[in-house]
Amino acid sequence: MTAALVIRPFDMKDEEAAVALWRDCGLLRPWNDPHKDIARKQTVQPGLFLVALVPGGDGVEVLVGTAMAGYDGHRGSVYYLAVAPGHQQLAIGRSLMARVEQQLLAMGCPKINVLVRTSNVKVVAFYEKLGYARDDALSLGKRLIPDL
Repeated sequence: MTAALVIRPFDMKDEEAAVALWRDCGLLRPWNDPHKDIARKQTVQPGLFLVALVPGGDGVEVLVGTAMAGYDGHRGSVYYLAVAPGHQQLAIGRSLMARVEQQLLAMGCPKINVLVRTSNVKVVAFYEKLGYARDDALSLGKRLIPDL
């Protein structure tokens, strides 16, 4: 892990850096407006939207990771887990997930589900190293409010 890593709740001043990170990590999709996702998250369990920061060359903290989580009383979920390409393999993602797991456990959450595209072999392997296993389930979705 990066020695000076700071993990804290998202603040609106982090918005542009978070969206840029998600773009750099290939998480954005044309049918999801990330700014709307952030605005929605700020109305529901905002403390479960975390950012990871490291000191920059000029002493200003640089956002290098995010994790957006939620708990519905039955299962926890994690979205937008991202670590800047130049900061991967430094245990930042592992640290973000550990914090999310701690927060969800403190809320009484018995299980966490994550959605990973099956083609994203690298990320599937990351979660498997953290103890996550494939469920015999199919994820289905239905958009209720179009973003675009």
